[in-house]
Amino acid sequence: MVVFATVALAVFALVHATIWWRLVGAPGLEGAPQALATAALAVCFVSVPAALASRVFGTTLPPLVPAIGFRWVGLMFYWFILSVAAEPVVRALSLFAPGGAWPQAAAAGVAVVGVALSIYALAGARTPPVKRVDVPIHGLDPALEGFRIAQLSDVHLGNTIGRDFIEAIVERTNAESVDLVALTGDFVDGTVAALGPAAAPFADLRSRHGSYFVTGNHEYFSGAGAWCTEFSRLGITVLRNDHRTLVHDGAGLVVAGVDDPFANEPGHGPDLARALAGRGPGLPVVLLAHQPIFAEQAAHAGVSLMLSGHTHGGQLWPFSLLVSAVQPILAGLVRVADTWVYVSRGTGWWGPPMRLGAPNEITVLTLRRA
Repeated sequence: MVVFATVALAVFALVHATIWWRLVGAPGLEGAPQALATAALAVCFVSVPAALASRVFGTTLPPLVPAIGFRWVGLMFYWFILSVAAEPVVRALSLFAPGGAWPQAAAAGVAVVGVALSIYALAGARTPPVKRVDVPIHGLDPALEGFRIAQLSDVHLGNTIGRDFIEAIVERTNAESVDLVALTGDFVDGTVAALGPAAAPFADLRSRHGSYFVTGNHEYFSGAGAWCTEFSRLGITVLRNDHRTLVHDGAGLVVAGVDDPFANEPGHGPDLARALAGRGPGLPVVLLAHQPIFAEQAAHAGVSLMLSGHTHGGQLWPFSLLVSAVQPILAGLVRVADTWVYVSRGTGWWGPPMRLGAPNEITVLTLRRA
């Protein structure tokens, strides 16, 4: 964690230095304007690690600190991307048309476009709509035709998401009257002591066969063992390399779940073979796995449907391009061999309360006979 924090802060400092150069240094700001802009960037720089530390360690900071910090992350992202993109343009224009006020024009363009994109992205982070998806399963028992699963994923309770947001998504999920609720990880960013009261409304989730939870990587940043105990206390079944066999109108359905690969607690870690051991032969399997990297394993194991999250669909375009490079599926319903994989774009958001090009969702998946 110390090494990670050191590297992260170094990268963070480089990003801020790039923004300073494009918006302050290159345009030639001097005197009071330069001092004011530099001080504002310094405050924003400090606000982000301060806000993160507040959530991780449960300390109390004035609400203005995380409010500034996490919103700044989004604006910083766009200012940095635009600053990097503007540099070769400014150099080319200065070469072919020397003497122009190209640095000043670039600074103005970066500032205005970055703010506009950030405002638009802020509006995109809201109580998520319900997204409906039909999943055709070959050989599905007629009794399971129309079986409905509500998937919640990547809520990230803590940073800029509180109890009111949880109450809203629970109410919206319950209104769907589904047969099962799948909670596919990354639900918290903080300890049980700090966030337990805000997570309490999850106990109000209602469905015919109950709610099932698997860990994501952020649970392991927040004390996964304690959170597994807390979710169990709230009446949610925690699947840790385990499965349950449901009987729905006389037909069997296996619901299985695996730990996240980021598991860092003794006895934790993904084990798909163990999760599926002893399942009823011939029964369809719904696997909950936080990261879509399990898709190939799930296909080899004969899973009918795998539900994942983790990617956020990229959350902020063009970050989606980077996510696509490291995850096999960015978002949506994809077939891998004979297995369907659905990757949620997430119910909440992480860091900045912003979404651009990747709206959040409560997903209702309906099983259909192929």
